[in-house]
Amino acid sequence: MPIKWVLHWQPNVGTSVNSQILNEVSQCVESINGVKEGRWKATLTFYKPMLRDQSLASEFPRDFLGIMVPECPNRYFFVIRAQRIVLEADSTIQTIMEKLQSYKMRVALNFEGFQYQLGDFQLRVGKVVPTHSENLRGIVMEVEYLPISSIEKSRQIMEEFLDIWQEALSKRTLPGHFMHMEPKFTEYGLSDHYSSQHTAVQYATVMAQLIASVQSVQSMRN
Repeated sequence: MPIKWVLHWQPNVGTSVNSQILNEVSQCVESINGVKEGRWKATLTFYKPMLRDQSLASEFPRDFLGIMVPECPNRYFFVIRAQRIVLEADSTIQTIMEKLQSYKMRVALNFEGFQYQLGDFQLRVGKVVPTHSENLRGIVMEVEYLPISSIEKSRQIMEEFLDIWQEALSKRTLPGHFMHMEPKFTEYGLSDHYSSQHTAVQYATVMAQLIASVQSVQSMRN
């Protein structure tokens, strides 16, 4: 499977994300000859345990995430960041969880936008919005390099591409920049050979960064 980096938009201090930034980013991809190929979507769900005895709450993970990634519509991934656990299951596991009533959905977020082809690279640019809402919570970008599946072997070319991309984007003087926070995949028991489990872990990491940036904006306002 091709190597992929998932990046998030980090707003400058005192600013927040808006749809104008998303439009500018999409236009920038097209300005460097990115060919629009269609739409894409990923979904991330926060789960909480259904407890009859609330005193047991501390025994369950707080950040229990379910993730559906665009390249694997028939699979579902669970990530518990605190314990560095990633699990893969058939997508029907969601129905089973509902019937068992062991966990229920606390909040779900959609990552959705357009996909672009750019030579050997595939870019996906999208907004982060709660389901049943258009309230923009963030902007993400997937950068996929199709010829290589080794994380280490692809690192240099991914970094070079990112430098070119950041330079193109800087000409638009937007109030922020894209950040790539690479998780320590080995802590999750994942190898150098890229898989959809790596993607799920990256989405969980991006979500943590988005929450942190929203909280910092709110604390500044207070």
